[in-house]
Amino acid sequence: MAALQRVLQLRVRERQRQRRPRSRLVTLNAFVRQHQNRLDSLDGMAIIRRYRLPRRQIAQLLNSIGPQLMCATRRNFALSPEVQLLSALRFYATGSFLQVLGDGLGLSKSSVSRAVQAVTNALLPLAAEHIKFPASRQDITEIQQYFLTHHHIPQVIGVIDGTLIPILTPSVDGHVYICRKGYAAINCQVVCDHKGLITDIVARWPGSTHDSFIFTNSSVGQEAQNSQGQWRLLGDSGYPLRPYLFTSVANPMNNRETNFNESHRVACSIVERTIGRWKMRFRAIHQSSGGLLFAPQKCCAVIIVTAMLHNIAVQMRVPLLNREEDEEVEEMEEVEDEDGMGPHDQPRNAQYMAGFHARQQVIDRFF
Repeated sequence: MAALQRVLQLRVRERQRQRRPRSRLVTLNAFVRQHQNRLDSLDGMAIIRRYRLPRRQIAQLLNSIGPQLMCATRRNFALSPEVQLLSALRFYATGSFLQVLGDGLGLSKSSVSRAVQAVTNALLPLAAEHIKFPASRQDITEIQQYFLTHHHIPQVIGVIDGTLIPILTPSVDGHVYICRKGYAAINCQVVCDHKGLITDIVARWPGSTHDSFIFTNSSVGQEAQNSQGQWRLLGDSGYPLRPYLFTSVANPMNNRETNFNESHRVACSIVERTIGRWKMRFRAIHQSSGGLLFAPQKCCAVIIVTAMLHNIAVQMRVPLLNREEDEEVEEMEEVEDEDGMGPHDQPRNAQYMAGFHARQQVIDRFF
């Protein structure tokens, strides 16, 4: 009986206890979010400058992932899918601190963090629709014809390169992520076509991993090896020379080899410009923003999502407004053996010799 009375007393006290008053600023910000569309007060160029995508594309993304962003709660002031999407796009575009973004959007730091996480997870499954390696005969023929016409190298369907995306040093195995430049990073492998579209991306290896290792263990590397000479890629000296992956001639001995190196250099500049514009468009992955201050797994997801958004922007011909830097200049890769392997590795030496002969045939015929 005494216990029952005690329970009743606690319930009475709970009812009599005054609820802590909600901050008037929180109420005002919530009212503004619910009754004002941020995009309505901006013109087309202002939207691109802030969110890197035009109004129409933002609306399409919202229709695609809006149901996944709906908050399953009856509480007041829940963030709408639109607010979450715009918060994430603003973070991708600027790479600013979450607290600073929250102050500008009338949100707390934790709310912006949850919005970025939710939007990234919702957009990640859509990456396969926008990052596609050429598979149809028409697409392959178009790309190969471009490289043959403009760079005189046949059967090329893409240019490959690696780039370092700075991240926060992980608490576990942090030394593995330290790259050759001295900071923690994710080493990303990027393949692009002649239009600057990213056709394949690998974003899961620590910064200390070598480019040739990433390529060998990637799906595009396996597909290239099994292509039976139907297509090939172009890469810098950080990659091994193979029949399906041409690098430049280390020590050109004649004009033909010099001309090949020049054509190879100009062709490889396509992927360098693509990576530079990708990072300029989405500053969150640029070193100037301080890097992605998340766990490595979340950083990899953000990298892939920004690559997908970059392809959407390129396909829609969205201008790159901040053109003070058109491309990022990467430091030269350390040059090792031309095939990147030891001298006693006979199977891989055989692959190198096959690549050497295939490249020499192209030089003799087209240069």
